[in-house]
Amino acid sequence: MFGCMRTTLTLDHDVAVQIETLRRERKTTLKGAVNAALRQGLRVMAETQPARRGGRTREVALGRCLLATIDDVSETLAIAEGEAYR
Repeated sequence: MFGCMRTTLTLDHDVAVQIETLRRERKTTLKGAVNAALRQGLRVMAETQPARRGGRTREVALGRCLLATIDDVSETLAIAEGEAYR
């Protein structure tokens, strides 16, 4: 699908320091250190399930509707908040 991809990458300072340390320890190139780190990180990310969002909301009985219709917004606000809202 993809061959090699050439790109410009800006690393945060702390990441750059870690990559340089890895590069020196393994006596490899910058390219080799970055690829090794990305491979390992991507493998871990693929194995880790993302945090589950959402969930279920419990049902709540609100009782019957107090208004016959809410078509008249002014009347609805008058009932809900009293005539002082105007």
